[in-house]
Amino acid sequence: MTEQGTDAWRQQRVGHVTASRIADVIAKTKSGPSASRANYMAALIAERLTGIPQDNYVNGAMQHGIDTEPEARAAYEFRTDTEVESCGFILHPTIAMTGASPDGLVGQNGLVEIKCPLTATHLETMLTGSVAGKYDAQMQWQMACTERQWCDFVSYDPRLPETMRLYVHRVKRDNAAIMALQTEVMVFLAELDRRMAELTQRFVKLPAVTP
Repeated sequence: MTEQGTDAWRQQRVGHVTASRIADVIAKTKSGPSASRANYMAALIAERLTGIPQDNYVNGAMQHGIDTEPEARAAYEFRTDTEVESCGFILHPTIAMTGASPDGLVGQNGLVEIKCPLTATHLETMLTGSVAGKYDAQMQWQMACTERQWCDFVSYDPRLPETMRLYVHRVKRDNAAIMALQTEVMVFLAELDRRMAELTQRFVKLPAVTP
């Protein structure tokens, strides 16, 4: 297993549609596909052509999540009396060039997805008892790749009083939603392949420019 967050793990994901970006794949506006979808496709094309990961930017909030995740995982294990098994990048069983990196495997059938958001976001999640659509899509894709049956969405904020720090919401596998996502991903990948072919045909065979 390649540890998540390492250079080797980032290299494994180069050019692949990942669960954390599924929301961009399916993003649409009233007039059609969104700019985020186009930007993600452009980034994947760049990765395939250069072999260099494009998604390396980490802001303060993201770093907080990275730093706090081990504490959140321990709190989840204590609350649920389970052990979370680490995993690397898991390829989709039937669709090439796509995969997922769940935050952990739980037992034989489960996953866990951990978020350590801003305090206001954490409290809103607790009050509404719901999971944002982009995270639901991410977890459904993780379940599609790992062939598991449920994923616990974990929101954690150590800055709050102890009784409010951990929120757990179980999301069950939705086969209809997964089928719809798989269709969207295959359409996306087919379009990406066409653009790659066009670039190759138009520019790779150009004559060298002499000084």
